Amino acid sequence: MEQQEIFEKVVEIIKPFVKAPEGVTGAKMETSILKDLKVNSARLVDVVIEIEDAFGIEVSDEAADKVRTIGDAVTLILAEQKRK
Repeated sequence: MEQQEIFEKVVEIIKPFVKAPEGVTGAKMETSILKDLKVNSARLVDVVIEIEDAFGIEVSDEAADKVRTIGDAVTLILAEQKRK
């Protein structure tokens, strides 16, 4: 999968967890999931689980703790896909 395709899929995964839906419309790689989209940290865990399921990857707790922006999630997915 290409970066843009992964980005779009990650945005779709995040949408149900977002408290600030207007932020998703103009989402960028640097968009903060916690601050800009107002996803709380407990819901961020759910987002990571959804990402694991959607992309068929396993994310370590350490790696999940580093996911702060949409770009972080995309980078993580790309890295995991290269390992396979």
